[in-house]
Amino acid sequence: MTIDIRKVTVLGTGVLGSQIAFHTAYSGFDVTAYDISEAALVGARERINSLVATYNNEVEGAADGKAERTAAGIALSADLAAAAKDADLVIEAAPEVLTIKQDTYKRLNDVAPEQTIFATNSSTLLPSDMKDFTGRPDRFLALHFSNQIWMHNVAEIMGTPDTDPDVFRAVADFAAAIGMVPIELHKEKAGYVLNSMLVPFLDAALALAAGGYAEPETIDMTWKIGTGFPFGPFEMLDVVGLNTPYNTHSHGGEDKQRIAAWLKENYIDKGKLGAASGEGFYRYPSGSA
Repeated sequence: MTIDIRKVTVLGTGVLGSQIAFHTAYSGFDVTAYDISEAALVGARERINSLVATYNNEVEGAADGKAERTAAGIALSADLAAAAKDADLVIEAAPEVLTIKQDTYKRLNDVAPEQTIFATNSSTLLPSDMKDFTGRPDRFLALHFSNQIWMHNVAEIMGTPDTDPDVFRAVADFAAAIGMVPIELHKEKAGYVLNSMLVPFLDAALALAAGGYAEPETIDMTWKIGTGFPFGPFEMLDVVGLNTPYNTHSHGGEDKQRIAAWLKENYIDKGKLGAASGEGFYRYPSGSA
């Protein structure tokens, strides 16, 4: 069975959701980006517009106004039914909280066409934890992107035992069509391939800082000098955004919850959310994120 994906809706317009929407539209697909309120969409439009300069500066072939046309062509909506009504594929990029994602899928299933494929961009949660809330487990799977999607162009594809193989193949083909390298997983694994390696590394850095062993800057410097790697873990966390590790640690064991409390007290409550907010573990010039 051939499944044609042309119209894509992205649910959630945070840092990565906005990137997914922009890059998909830049690759020639019809894109609608949804968020929960008109106020949230104001931020979405700012993030989408900021990607124009990024693509013009960093992506080959972005000249002649293509990036500008891409930004202008992305529809924004705070109406879930309107956003999903014609979608061939919905990519969910909601906060990394299982109950939020489960509730999102229950509402989405009520308004999306029967044939629409649902894909979660969750970085740590298993699709099996959400599939029964989608109303269409055969048309549901995980499609995970990396931050700075135009540069780190992997897309990890992970189904559940219920995912239709034709749906899996269609989503893998879609990923290739937007310039990603499809990474196909044979079975479910929390963290996929990339985060199964990356998250323990970032968690170790957070544990060192939250435990008072060393400052984030010292930990980054140690890693860069000792490995020759250009970025330290806290520089990476600033790009990801601090809400993501906060959410994942808040729902973990006692040690993880201590790290979440440290993040909240020292950074999140002070508005230090990462590079996109202008400050996280480091400060960033206005407009640099």
